[in-house]
Amino acid sequence: MSSKSLFLGLLVGSVIGASATLLSTPESGRDVRNRIKEQLVELKLTINNLTEQLRETSKESIVVVKELTEEMKKSVEEWKETVEPHQEGIYQYLEQIEASLRDLENKVKSI
Repeated sequence: MSSKSLFLGLLVGSVIGASATLLSTPESGRDVRNRIKEQLVELKLTINNLTEQLRETSKESIVVVKELTEEMKKSVEEWKETVEPHQEGIYQYLEQIEASLRDLENKVKSI
């Protein structure tokens, strides 16, 4: 979920809640205005907290992704170092197999 949709949902929910409160309240106008001010202060605090949490989560995610990328690069390099010395031997073994197959084909043709 993106932060824009989260913020939009929070804002719409707050407006709907405030509208329902205004329309159904038996309180005086002054009391309603004071309660609305209190709710707006709470809403601002909630938005500020959410924004800070999003910032912290983003920073942590950047660090985790960077560490994961470095670990993956290291693993690939280690794998290359492990396989590389054996690679030439594998090629030589394959060439020997191919030569043996050619010899076998020639023997079968000559029969």
